[in-house]
Amino acid sequence: QVQLVESGGGLVQAGGSLRLSCAASGSIFSGNVMGWYRQAPGKQRELVATITGGGSTNYGYSVKGRFTISRDNVKNTVYLQMNSLKPEDTAVYYCKVALFWGQGTQVTVSS
Repeated sequence: QVQLVESGGGLVQAGGSLRLSCAASGSIFSGNVMGWYRQAPGKQRELVATITGGGSTNYGYSVKGRFTISRDNVKNTVYLQMNSLKPEDTAVYYCKVALFWGQGTQVTVSS
């Protein structure tokens, strides 16, 4: 079993930055893919970014060049640095490790 605790969401003005963290505990392996997804009201959950145990990253088209995913395999934590935030980035952001999901953290970007 895996437990995921997310933090770092909040309210920010357009153009601002936020950093999300997701601390994992339980049966975590350094090879597990870790990632972030988001879901806006009335929309499907979508990929934001993923990172493999070796550090290879993949980003959703809408966040490329603005968001950066990273991980600390010692702390079993994945981070999402979000810069140049836009109102359309407003969503609940979910951490995912292997097949397990976090509870989500709200990010709201005001115009």
